[in-house]
Amino acid sequence: MRARLMALVLLLLLAGCSSGGTRDDGRITLRFQSLAWQEESVEANKELVREWNATHPDVRVEYVQGTWGSVHDQLLTAFEGGEAPDIIHDASDDLADFAYGGYLADLTELLPARLKSDIPPRSWETTTFGDGIYGVPFLQEPRVLIANAKWLKRSGVRIPTAEKPWSWAEFRRITEQLSGRGTYGIAWPLKEPVSATLNLSLSTGGQLFHRGADGKVTVRFEAADQVVPRTIHAQAGTDRSASPTTLGSGGSDTLPGFFGGRYAMVPLGFSYRQQIVQQAPKGFDWQVLPAPAGAGGLTQGVSPQTLSVAQDSPHKKEAAAFIDFLLRPRNMVRLALGDWMLPTGTQALNDPALRTPEHGWATGTALAAHLRPAPAQTVRGYPEWKDKVATPALQEYYSGAIGIRELRERLEEDGNLVLARYQR
Repeated sequence: MRARLMALVLLLLLAGCSSGGTRDDGRITLRFQSLAWQEESVEANKELVREWNATHPDVRVEYVQGTWGSVHDQLLTAFEGGEAPDIIHDASDDLADFAYGGYLADLTELLPARLKSDIPPRSWETTTFGDGIYGVPFLQEPRVLIANAKWLKRSGVRIPTAEKPWSWAEFRRITEQLSGRGTYGIAWPLKEPVSATLNLSLSTGGQLFHRGADGKVTVRFEAADQVVPRTIHAQAGTDRSASPTTLGSGGSDTLPGFFGGRYAMVPLGFSYRQQIVQQAPKGFDWQVLPAPAGAGGLTQGVSPQTLSVAQDSPHKKEAAAFIDFLLRPRNMVRLALGDWMLPTGTQALNDPALRTPEHGWATGTALAAHLRPAPAQTVRGYPEWKDKVATPALQEYYSGAIGIRELRERLEEDGNLVLARYQR
């Protein structure tokens, strides 16, 4: 009797702890793991979930809060344990290993034509692996220059626009002109230097990763790839126009110095504007400028935020329908405003709310057509290459501990050894 009672209690506990799947009454429950973290963004996502649930009584969505800092390892554990959420929020540069590993569903036949046509092909490239589509790219952000408007106006330098941006050489000269007496023209927050370096290098014609006829990828750190790191290195080490103390900092760490008049400009992701609006002292005048342009124009790489469906989900069709609802043009605008980012959808991008000069929205939307897939987008083994090879090598180069020749050797020789393990 006691054994039967214990078994009954265990079954009840398991039933109470489970989520997802189909209930006895036939209602489907989908788990949606969101990585939204800003207050406005979290509320926008939760509101949309509530709206879906109010109009879809037979397919309920359960909101699950995730975090960007641990998402890769958390998802890997969930996939291998058969506990992955049905709908997965991630970034496109994190999808390759999951897609090739069979953990994500191919959405090619599940997505409606409306959504496929609304998002440009260049954005779909970020989530296409082989012949399949393994995520929907929906939010993206260019890297821009956040500038002290009064400082720039007082200096008399030419103010760049998307139509007439600074070249990298002009940018270096101007940051030197803006520096002096304990102040710096630029503060590079390069605690995580890889994505900033690679994505901005597309503007100079850099590529770094080269795929051969056999499909295998090799690293080649060529002249075009070196323009951006050489510029940063010179600003910090030769010109003294870049603050050496921020090279190991995150973006948020530079804001107090920026507000305090220590730096004229800070290169940041577009979404940092929200923090600036919230934290800037009263009367602080700032503006958004495009990043410098090179042989590739204003082109820069991005890794859009994505929505995917787990391969193990028993309700892929319903999960794809929820993604379609979440990314209707009006809803995509709400998500973009909540995250202070740009939508990938062309209809949403044309919304007047995203084209106002206030807070630099118009500058961001002017850059949208120049955004391309990040260089590492489809490279298997990129997370390990980034963490074990590229990040420490670039940090040492920017700090002056190694030169450009050793940086090249480490990126290529050590990097290719890492990537080779994923391409056998």
